[in-house]
Amino acid sequence: MKIFHKITYRFPAVRVAAVAIMLTALASSCKKEFLVEAPELELPQEEAYTTPQRVDKVITGLYSSAKSGSLFGGRYHIYNDIRAEEYILRDPNNVTGADVYQATNDATNSYISSFWSVGYSTINRANLAIDGLTINLAGLAPTVIDPALGEAKFIRALVYFQLVQIFAKPYVLNAGASRGLPLRLLPETSLANNALASSTVAEVYAQIIKDLDEAEAQLPATYTTALAKTTRAHKNTAIALKTRVYLAMANHAKVIEEGNKIVPQAAPFSTTAGAGHALASNVASLYVPPYTVSESIFSFPMAATNAPGTQNQLAYYYNSFSGANLIYPLNKNAPGIYADPLWPATDARKVAFTALFTGSGLIAQPVLKKYNTPSPWTDFVPMIRYAEVLLNVAEAEAAPGGNAVRARALLDAVRKRSDATYDFGTLTGAALTETILKERRIELLGEGQRYNDLARLNRALPAIGAAGQTIAVSDPRYTFPIPVNERNTNPLVGE
Repeated sequence: MKIFHKITYRFPAVRVAAVAIMLTALASSCKKEFLVEAPELELPQEEAYTTPQRVDKVITGLYSSAKSGSLFGGRYHIYNDIRAEEYILRDPNNVTGADVYQATNDATNSYISSFWSVGYSTINRANLAIDGLTINLAGLAPTVIDPALGEAKFIRALVYFQLVQIFAKPYVLNAGASRGLPLRLLPETSLANNALASSTVAEVYAQIIKDLDEAEAQLPATYTTALAKTTRAHKNTAIALKTRVYLAMANHAKVIEEGNKIVPQAAPFSTTAGAGHALASNVASLYVPPYTVSESIFSFPMAATNAPGTQNQLAYYYNSFSGANLIYPLNKNAPGIYADPLWPATDARKVAFTALFTGSGLIAQPVLKKYNTPSPWTDFVPMIRYAEVLLNVAEAEAAPGGNAVRARALLDAVRKRSDATYDFGTLTGAALTETILKERRIELLGEGQRYNDLARLNRALPAIGAAGQTIAVSDPRYTFPIPVNERNTNPLVGE
């Protein structure tokens, strides 16, 4: 009997088997015969990896799954951004994340349940790909198999890292001893292994690092087109993500070790290694077509045919000037970064990415304009930029035992790209670290980093939406609860 290559979408309470390989060229017709004939899109496993072209379709399917509007196509950035102090909510309802903003969301929230489900369905797609590629029944050459394995492992690591960040306590709380996530590493095509206890946070992090180390070894150094360099994982993509993961673990020595592979010791901070990266001379060029400047290490591309979907799009939430519903204006008052003296009006990021909006009853409320295309919302979604890597290394170097001179030079490089005459003055010790952290809030505003930065520092949430409450790490509201439907179908998952 042939084994068919399927993916199991882990939606709450039910599982829906679906085809992993989307050969869209075969599915372009809606003729009646397509509904009644044997499905051509369901390939036996021994045929799913028979050609480089089919392997490529498996891998591009992973990226398509990950960029769902319920995951990295919108919701991930939005949920991480709105939980702290940078935004205010104009249009409160659960579709717009009002309960996340107000810290009242619970295990029954269907949008967070979808976030979890799409995350795990993407992980299972990656597991299926890794399994099929490792078996390699067709005997494809390593030049085909190894890069595909690297991309699958990168996607799995990316999803696990982002899920463990918000569904589990920070690694730095207790060196990862807290309850983490179910660590599913084998392909699942039935309900047989549904009951699986959560691994610890440390165990999940160990698997993420293992995947990224292996991905770095297997991924290509670069691609031939700027689009592929930006939208498909290469060696530098894995390295860059490792600097983020190690920073979340407060392992500053490893941040520096990984960062040194692509960040020079001194200015100018650009690299020709692999795909090559440098800060864009004009920061505004990062968020307009073609979205492929070398600073953009990894982004999820969007097009009219695969936009994030209704009420998931970043422009829809943040930018009324794109013809969108403005859901989250920037908080123009302290402690929001917009009002901070460290972000003057002369900064090119403030000039290019903010504007005052006076519609819908708002009085001169600032709006974020990084995402600016109208419907059908085809802004690329930035996931990793070279500026972030520079700031990751800067923060690690600013820690005790690091190189404070290099840390300051990296900080200056990021700031002076946008405000050439700005002078931070004398910065040492904790003041240097705190300034780097504020620079992150400015540089990465609207890119899904704010909650993660607070969590990895074991800091309370300054939850503007929760009546300005400070939500401690020990508070159950600090992390998202595991969805109730996952608990119902997996009794071992834990609270």
